[in-house]
Amino acid sequence: MAEAPVPLSDTEIEERLRELPGWTRSGNEITRSFGIRYHGGVAMIVHVADVERLIGHHADIDLRWSMVRFGITTHDAGHKLTKADFDLAQRIDTIAAAHEAKPL
Repeated sequence: MAEAPVPLSDTEIEERLRELPGWTRSGNEITRSFGIRYHGGVAMIVHVADVERLIGHHADIDLRWSMVRFGITTHDAGHKLTKADFDLAQRIDTIAAAHEAKPL
């Protein structure tokens, strides 16, 4: 049986956020928004979803006409932040850059 994910301490979360400019903490979630036209946002979301499927970790995604917002937390850790959240955030940054999404 797989081990339960380990929540990070507030200090660890702050350290990891410093490594990911543009991501902010909102309670037990990290969030970031990108400006991108609707159909480009759909393509970016499909790309993110494919990576999420491979790594077994998923963001909450909010698609608007000219913006995509990602919210990440680890549900299996009681909606706490874990290493997996920051790994996914870094992957999303890379995918967003490949789709020429503009950080908001």
